[in-house]
Amino acid sequence: MRIAIVGTGYVADYYLKTLSNHPRLQLVGVMDRDGARAERFARFHHVPRVYRTYEELLADERVECVVNLTNPGSHYTLTKAALEAGKHVYSEKPLAMEMPLAEELVALAESRGLQLASAPCNLLSETAQTLWKALREERIGQVRLVYAELDDGPIHLMKPERWRSDSGNPWPLKDEYEVGCTLAHAGYYITWMVAFFGPAVRVTSFSTVLTPDKGQEVERQTPDFSVACIEFASGTVARLTHSIYAPYDHGLRIIGDRGILSTEECWLYGSPVYLRRRDALGLKAEKNPLKAKLLGLGPEKLPLVPGPGQPRAARKANVMDVSRGIAEVAEAVDQGRPCRLSPRFALHVNEVTLAIQHPVEPGTPRKMTTTCGPIAPMPWAL
Repeated sequence: MRIAIVGTGYVADYYLKTLSNHPRLQLVGVMDRDGARAERFARFHHVPRVYRTYEELLADERVECVVNLTNPGSHYTLTKAALEAGKHVYSEKPLAMEMPLAEELVALAESRGLQLASAPCNLLSETAQTLWKALREERIGQVRLVYAELDDGPIHLMKPERWRSDSGNPWPLKDEYEVGCTLAHAGYYITWMVAFFGPAVRVTSFSTVLTPDKGQEVERQTPDFSVACIEFASGTVARLTHSIYAPYDHGLRIIGDRGILSTEECWLYGSPVYLRRRDALGLKAEKNPLKAKLLGLGPEKLPLVPGPGQPRAARKANVMDVSRGIAEVAEAVDQGRPCRLSPRFALHVNEVTLAIQHPVEPGTPRKMTTTCGPIAPMPWAL
């Protein structure tokens, strides 16, 4: 599939870093409202063409799919224009900042028979697919509870103003603080849970600003902490926490009647998956982990399903195969099948995320208005 990227800021380098993992994807050009930035990016990554305007990109008949990597506030406008031009779209998260706008995009894509998918795509990782396979095989019995953390540590104390991408773009400090950690990151686990347990039916959340002064002037304060309880159609309940204040923790525990599945990192596609029994011996080991380890009673490390694998460069937790989602869109188009990251899936994840970030009233459940159908596991994970 021939793709073009709009938005060549900090995150775009992550896409270029993993694009070569997917030979079916051909990057024909890039465009950015900052022409100098686009030129620098293209030189660094040897991209054949820089479009002067977005209209010029959309007019290029070779472009089959637009990859929208702009600021979240621009997602709706640019995605809509691409769909109206007859292009498939893969968008960075969220699909849109307001639900009516996201619903409009999905309706537009469906009416024109176009693919519309949204990041993140870590549901397609070996770690997520291994967890999902263990759940389908009922390795831990009925799942009643999930604890998931997306705490990134106190970013403002990590000198983020010095962070640069490979091509030299600074981390978008102001945008990140204004968008908030919930909108930026909730999808990494919500996508997993919707795939594993079906659509969410109710969300009860609380969000607030813990550190108003992060050393960066902003136009609006956005929650830097949120916690939500999500009720799924299957009856499973999940507690999901986000912050840029608490110590770094991306752990996940899926708790069933007979055991617990866990992993420590949703950003690393090859993060190990563990299974801990919930029988008398296993529960005793849970209380005395050091003694249990000495006696060989610790959690079992499950073999990861044999997927495409993580690129060698991905030794840091924040390096993901972010292009895998675009490849899934391309394969769905080629095979004439529904995309696993479908428009309705993206819309539902969008609604759950916005409900967490913007509770009507803290502690008051919000009923979800969207839903999505079952999602097929990857063929290499069956």
